[in-house]
Amino acid sequence: MDRQERERLIAQYVAGYDDVMAALKGFPAGGLTTHPIPGKWSAAEIVHHLADSETTSALRFRRLLAEDHAVIQGYDQEAYATRLRYNERDMAPALEAFRAARATTAQLFPGLSDADWAREGWHTESGRYSVETWLKIYAAHAHNHAGQIQRLKDALAK
Repeated sequence: MDRQERERLIAQYVAGYDDVMAALKGFPAGGLTTHPIPGKWSAAEIVHHLADSETTSALRFRRLLAEDHAVIQGYDQEAYATRLRYNERDMAPALEAFRAARATTAQLFPGLSDADWAREGWHTESGRYSVETWLKIYAAHAHNHAGQIQRLKDALAK
């Protein structure tokens, strides 16, 4: 990955929270926990997933940077959604956790060397996992979920 691509992905990562908040703007409060698209998470479930996934990703990023040959543990996101009762909890703390995980991680980007970007570990589900792999995944992650939230909002408006 060249420096220009890295900077583009960093900017995309930084903009992720705002994209999710824009998708949530005007979402009917009574529809946050509904499933207007069969088989898909509700908006509330997506927000809680973002909180858990983004706090997990922030720790993964730090482990890749600080630990030699870091082992990155996968997790069952569907089990989290069910067992942690995503659809029954207030979204405000989850949105704050998501925002804070992104903000504190973004603080680390400017100080990274080329050697830092080249560091890698091992993901228990997908194998070889580098800092650059992490950035590619999480630069898109929030935006993908913002798109899901927008589709849910659109489905409720029909």
